[in-house]
Amino acid sequence: MLAHLRPNIRAMAGYVPGEQPRDGAYIKLNTNENPYPPSPRVLAAIQAALGPQLRKYPDPLGTEFRQTAGRVLGIDPDSILIGNGSDDVLTIVTRAFVPEGGLVVSPSPSYVLYRSLAEIQGARFISVPFTPDWRLPRPWPVRNANLTFLANPNSPSGTHLTLAELGPWVAELGGPVVLDEAYVDFADSHGLELVGRFPVIVTRTLSKSYSLAGIRFGFAVADPAVVRELVKVKDSYNCDALSLAAAQAALEDQPYRLQTRARILATRTRLASALQHLGFEVSPSQANFVWARRFDRPVRPIYEELKRRRILVRYMQYEGYGDGLRITVGTDEEIDQLLAALHQIV
Repeated sequence: MLAHLRPNIRAMAGYVPGEQPRDGAYIKLNTNENPYPPSPRVLAAIQAALGPQLRKYPDPLGTEFRQTAGRVLGIDPDSILIGNGSDDVLTIVTRAFVPEGGLVVSPSPSYVLYRSLAEIQGARFISVPFTPDWRLPRPWPVRNANLTFLANPNSPSGTHLTLAELGPWVAELGGPVVLDEAYVDFADSHGLELVGRFPVIVTRTLSKSYSLAGIRFGFAVADPAVVRELVKVKDSYNCDALSLAAAQAALEDQPYRLQTRARILATRTRLASALQHLGFEVSPSQANFVWARRFDRPVRPIYEELKRRRILVRYMQYEGYGDGLRITVGTDEEIDQLLAALHQIV
């Protein structure tokens, strides 16, 4: 059976998600989940959606969600494509734009799923190193790609490019750009206004700022004509009734999102400062995590000792760049325990 698989699939390493322990006895700071529960409106919406209506298929286009998102974000609902998490949306866009033997480009270090998506398509993948201060090199060395991905804010660095930087960069590429804004609700600005002006698709998720990682819901914003083509590629019913209800309710409760955002940003500032005092280099983050590196000692033993103490952070290593610890901003109590452990370790 294996001999009949496509050769490019067998050759792939594949994307490896962050560790998800099955018992709850860990302080979990490794997968950028929101440490606070979702809005009470979400739980009420899910409860209301439970019942005999679950025997029916959900709305394949998520019409009510798109109307809500259009109102909240100030955009045309017809410019929105729903997805089973933003990874689903990234997959749909890649399938639609990238032919076998095509070219996918992304800055690096960044979200490693982009390479996997290219490899699944049988496409070439080129990574362009960020500058040492996490800016985009200019002039951009690879143009006319079938698709260029940019995570903004970036992972693992948490750094963010302004609209003034993005506009000229997108204009010189000569091909479509996916602006992956998974963490943008923790940043100072966003790129929605680039949609329509340039060949840009913005992707969002409700996993981070809306505390819905367990629901799996994301969406893309693109020119309505592009969305109509992407609908042809997505699974018929890629979002279930419960996720649609939860997502709509979450977007409707913006005061709750802003409240949890303020708490996370305050803790992020405190965490970054404490890590710097412990000898880590910390990139200026506009996400719900920080990227911490050391140059006087390896960081993998620190990660392993934290795990031994049942504190999970994400150890990440990039070829030609080095390694570091990506640490999710947890509750103040969780961060206090992390910092107390690090004081003993380092």
